[in-house]
Formats: sequence, C-alpha cells, structure tokens
Amino acid sequence: MSLVSRHLEENGLATVVVGCARDIVEECGVARFVFTDFPLGNPCGMPGDPAMQSAILGIALDLLARAWMPRTTVQTPYLWPGDEWRAAFMRVDDSNREALARAGEERRKFQAGLKKS
Repeated sequence: MSLVSRHLEENGLATVVVGCARDIVEECGVARFVFTDFPLGNPCGMPGDPAMQSAILGIALDLLARAWMPRTTVQTPYLWPGDEWRAAFMRVDDSNREALARAGEERRKFQAGLKKS
C-alpha cells in the first residue's frame, strides 16, 4: 500500500495511508500517514465501533487537507483495550510452531495452484 501511495503521489494524486505498522509505512516514506496503535488489520478502529471508525476517517481527511510538510504522520488518540496483543504479536514458539508451519504449507500449495491456472 505504501509503495502504491508513493507512486500515486509522484503522479499528482494526493493520498493518505491509514495503518497500524508505523515502522514499515514511515520507512517507505509516504506523504501522509495516520497511525493507529492497534493490532494489525484494525487501522480504521475497533470492529463494530462506527463512531471510532468515522472519527479516524475524519482524521485522515483532515490530514489530506492540512498536511503541513512532506512525510507527515498523525497518531490517532485511541487505545486498544488491553495490551495482550503486543505480547503475542509475531510470536513463534513451541505453542504455535506446528500450526504456523501447517498454515504456511497450505498457503504455499494454494499459491502454487494459482500459478498453474
């Protein structure tokens, strides 16, 4: 997404990236970034919370209209309830190693099937 954003910006289309992976998006150097410190996959707010989602969209639109310099990052004020997700983020250990290996093998088989069709 970040590289697409940069391409669009280079061709005259203003963009805002809304995401949860601050280090990755900022390293790519997008013009405008709204960061939500939530688990990956939830950059626009808590599932089932349309008020929060609308507010985050509003932050993104405000940033689009008012960015004051290139590579501007704005952090949303929202907190995910609890920090348990941080401890489990990207964790690989004996409790999940076999399931992750199985999921990886299934994904490789699926992708190989796509290449054949």
